[in-house]
Amino acid sequence: MPNRLARETSPYLLQHANNPVDWYPWSEEAWARARAEDKPVLVSVGYAACHWCHVMERESFEDEQIAALQNELVISIKVDREERPDVDEIYMDAQQMLHGHGGWPLNVFCTPDGRPFFGGTYFPPQRRTGMPGWTDVLQGVTRAFREQRDQVEQQATQLTQHLNLRVELAGEELTENAAQIRSRAATALLQAADRTHGGFGGAPKFPQPFYLQLLVQQALDESASNRNDARRHLAHSLRQMAEGGIYDQLAGGFHRYAVDQIWLVPHFEKMLYDNALLIPLYLDAYRMAAAVDDASLFARIARETADYLLADLQTPHGAFFASTDADSEGVEGKYFVWTRDELFALLPKADAETACRRWGVDVGGNWEGKSILTAVQEPAEIARWLDRPLTDIEASLKRSRQSLLDHRVARIPPATDTKIIAAWNGMAIDALAKAGAVLDEPRFIEAAARAARVILDNMRTTDGDLLRIHSAGRASVDAFVEDYAALADGMISLYEATGDETWYSEARSMIDVMIERFWDHEGGGFFTVGRDGERLIAQRKPTQDGATPSGNALAARALARMYALTADGRYADLIEAMRAAFSAYLSKAPTMLGLFVSVQDWLTEHRSVALVGPAENEALSQMRRDLWSGQPRPMVLMQRDPADGDSSVPQLADKPSVEGRATAYVCQAFACSAPVHSVADLRQVIDEPLPSVAL
Repeated sequence: MPNRLARETSPYLLQHANNPVDWYPWSEEAWARARAEDKPVLVSVGYAACHWCHVMERESFEDEQIAALQNELVISIKVDREERPDVDEIYMDAQQMLHGHGGWPLNVFCTPDGRPFFGGTYFPPQRRTGMPGWTDVLQGVTRAFREQRDQVEQQATQLTQHLNLRVELAGEELTENAAQIRSRAATALLQAADRTHGGFGGAPKFPQPFYLQLLVQQALDESASNRNDARRHLAHSLRQMAEGGIYDQLAGGFHRYAVDQIWLVPHFEKMLYDNALLIPLYLDAYRMAAAVDDASLFARIARETADYLLADLQTPHGAFFASTDADSEGVEGKYFVWTRDELFALLPKADAETACRRWGVDVGGNWEGKSILTAVQEPAEIARWLDRPLTDIEASLKRSRQSLLDHRVARIPPATDTKIIAAWNGMAIDALAKAGAVLDEPRFIEAAARAARVILDNMRTTDGDLLRIHSAGRASVDAFVEDYAALADGMISLYEATGDETWYSEARSMIDVMIERFWDHEGGGFFTVGRDGERLIAQRKPTQDGATPSGNALAARALARMYALTADGRYADLIEAMRAAFSAYLSKAPTMLGLFVSVQDWLTEHRSVALVGPAENEALSQMRRDLWSGQPRPMVLMQRDPADGDSSVPQLADKPSVEGRATAYVCQAFACSAPVHSVADLRQVIDEPLPSVAL
């Protein structure tokens, strides 16, 4: 018989709806029962694409005997971390305080008032390889709760007190400016760099886009002594990822992370946010590339990944689903791997030989007897090896790629988490708008605009309040600060790509609501939950980047870009207050705030470029294309056709089209260049150093 989760809309919760565990969703009903029966509460957190969540469900939560014991001893609450990041944030922090590490599934035991006292991640059903079994954990926790209640209460109280400590209480005066903090962070990253395989550290290896974004900013700093090192490691890392098994060589798009150091074996789930965050990085690398081959590769990966979003994650209405699973038919990676025999059975012999060389498919395979496709040999190298024209090799690979894709589609695919998450869609809108502008692919911009309209039309209350989740036909869950910030940021990118001031107006309105609801007037920074949101055991202020950017980093980027569009000093003042609030991190561990550190360049070095003239003017179009193909400096692009009348964007005021010609203005620090009318003159002004602002 289905449990209470059957009434939920989250695909992850619905996966557990037929468990014999007496699951509750996150609700007052569950906590009231725990208080009435004086039982410990299990808060079990996961997400639909989580492989080990599925393993623990199969092994323990679907087992009748284990479920009966769990139902007898504890009150069980199941939480979708993507639906309730506020809950996940609190209990994940508690888990890390207890054990120094975390992950999902996250299983935390609490007192009946919600205070955590013990936790862990995956547990096998019975003791295995030194790990306690789930039955042992349930019995041990319950015994401690009953027989050592004083110690449990003390542990719960201490953890909750630590959870409520505000980061600004440890603040200190910053003695470095923004460039110095960023340079120190970049130096630390380069010291931790894996010079052989790219990225940072060992296994498991994550793409870590916020670290790579710091290297972009460092590489653009002409005064930085290690700028060339930053540029080299950025390009090396992005190439290694693109050629590894973490990248889907057939359909495009990146898997979550690699379980090894060499990017070969991925954890096979694909997340919307990973791909949305990596597309702008590859676009930046394309714009910075010193070699033609690198530029071609980075542009291709950005385009293919954007195409993956449209092909595999776009909803029929135009928004984007959350993720696809790692497993199909209960086996991790089964959908994605191949054997040499399969390729020779599906392809003509010459094509199969070429495909096996290109993608590293051999008799023994590279993973559990099968092959994860990787870009082992370049087409030019294969052409030399086989003594065939390069055009023949490229045509062969194109045919083979399509044939393998056609065959793969006929396999049973991994499940899709069909939730629409506002913040993640904001990241996708940002990525697609930028991809369309940089690659001159209007279809990506159109897809971004379509997604934005879906969110605005379907994920707001009648009062206009933003909601975080759309699933099973309805929107729910009050939006968090990351939702407002990411959507505003995406709509600024849409405005830049289109010149449609509707997107500017929506972004500014969203930012102003974000400030009103989430800003901490006492300590600075933004809280996760708005003033009218549910009060949990701790009020959190997201500062450190995790799998996604912190809410404060996203908010800071939206504020900085809106400041560049409006010159409204209150937006800059809020970022100054955030710097003061997070000064302890910025002083001692700036890499933990990677994206926030990168944003400082926006505030101090941004240029506001205004293009004014008839929309179809060829000179104006050439200037626009040149700006998008140039170095990815912090810049906002504004466009106005005088025929449309007055603009609502403050930085476009008093910037006329001179004598009806295409006219460009470049401004920084409230100082603007004289109007220019050609690509050459605009490039000269852009390349000239403008007055800098110390921060």
